[in-house]
Amino acid sequence: MTDATLKVTPIRRRFGLPAVPISVALAVTWIVAMLLIAAFAEKIAPYGFTQLDLRNRLAAPGNAAHWLGTDELGRDVLSRLLVSIRISLLIAFGATAISAVVGTMLGFLAAHFRGAVEQLVLMLSDFQASMPFLIMALAVLAFFGNSLPLLVGLMGLFGWERYARIARGLAISANAQGYAAAVRQLGATPSRIYLRHILPNIASTLIVSTTLVFPEVILMESGLSFLGLGVQPPMTSLGNMVGYGREYLTRAPWIMLAPATTIVVTTLAVSVIGDWLRDRLDPTLQ
Repeated sequence: MTDATLKVTPIRRRFGLPAVPISVALAVTWIVAMLLIAAFAEKIAPYGFTQLDLRNRLAAPGNAAHWLGTDELGRDVLSRLLVSIRISLLIAFGATAISAVVGTMLGFLAAHFRGAVEQLVLMLSDFQASMPFLIMALAVLAFFGNSLPLLVGLMGLFGWERYARIARGLAISANAQGYAAAVRQLGATPSRIYLRHILPNIASTLIVSTTLVFPEVILMESGLSFLGLGVQPPMTSLGNMVGYGREYLTRAPWIMLAPATTIVVTTLAVSVIGDWLRDRLDPTLQ
């Protein structure tokens, strides 16, 4: 066991828990903290995220009234950061769930029907992979306007082709194995075969893929909000705060640094967890 790995405690020894690297433990701690902040943002925020304090405009961090400072309207940066974490995680989780469900279902359809249906799904996957998603998102948001449901649905179309290809390949492999054929011979419906028998056996691979898509969705939402086409005022998000703070980068850098640091650490934490899960769940690396 290296220095980067937590020491084996009697509890871990007793229950057979795997040794967790310190980097993974820190990443999990950070993600749990972000989830707790998202759940209780309004209760732990010292001020309303739209509340103005014109007497303390552009106040530097460290003062008793505003720990992370204020913006040019006197709004508390800490309060806005807490609410922004909630909105950004809501978009990221919702979009990732939509992407995973849509991609997995299309992959199962391709594996089940084969032929023309499979070719259609693969063609759509190739088109999605070759199309710059940011350009498509900019066009859709510019044409249909901005709303949170539209943004979540649009972001849900990001990365579905990865799930589709993975689900298709693993489902075809599972169909060639004995357990799927045995259940089919017992008269199980296709939906029961794929959802009750094949899906649990390929879930580990899909979970790892989710940890790769999730940080990309956060960065994509942040980029759209930075460009002014994501979350719209008075609502706030991490990308919205970064885009708003760039105008005051030289005079009040804390407005942008707090959300930017949160984005970087959150995406890094999810990536670290994803890499660890891949190493743990891949039988070829055992």
